[in-house]
Amino acid sequence: MDSRIGYDDDFYAWTQEQARLLREAARERLDTPIDWEHVAGEIEDMGRSDAKALGSALKRVIEHLLKLEHSPAPDPRLGWRESVVNHRIAAWDEIDASPSLRKKIDLARAHRDARRLAVLGLARDGMSEDAVPQDCPYTLEQVLDHDWWPTNRHGLE
Repeated sequence: MDSRIGYDDDFYAWTQEQARLLREAARERLDTPIDWEHVAGEIEDMGRSDAKALGSALKRVIEHLLKLEHSPAPDPRLGWRESVVNHRIAAWDEIDASPSLRKKIDLARAHRDARRLAVLGLARDGMSEDAVPQDCPYTLEQVLDHDWWPTNRHGLE
């Protein structure tokens, strides 16, 4: 039975497997002019690029969820909601293309980076840094759930 990971089934896992196989072939010293190590590295980097795109989308979702929850300002709430929808779609596109990326998600890091951005934006609304939680108040399921929204702490919709 062939246990190789399919390109169309999980792109990230495929890139990592192909890089491993290329390095293994390079150790066998095949007499070809192929720069095995760099080819393997480039393929690996393609997978890392997808992982980075997923992390970026999650960071933006969390940033705007934090703003929606903590901001006392009525505007630009619609823009934040639109951003959350767009970035949730982008995150799911990456996960659907590479299911193994889901295991690579570092929600704490995404929150840490998102919090920095949210704090800067909320400062314009007179909110202090202390108002935004240090630890991620959302689960990964909430962050990815197209129908989930936090309740605003100031009673805004």
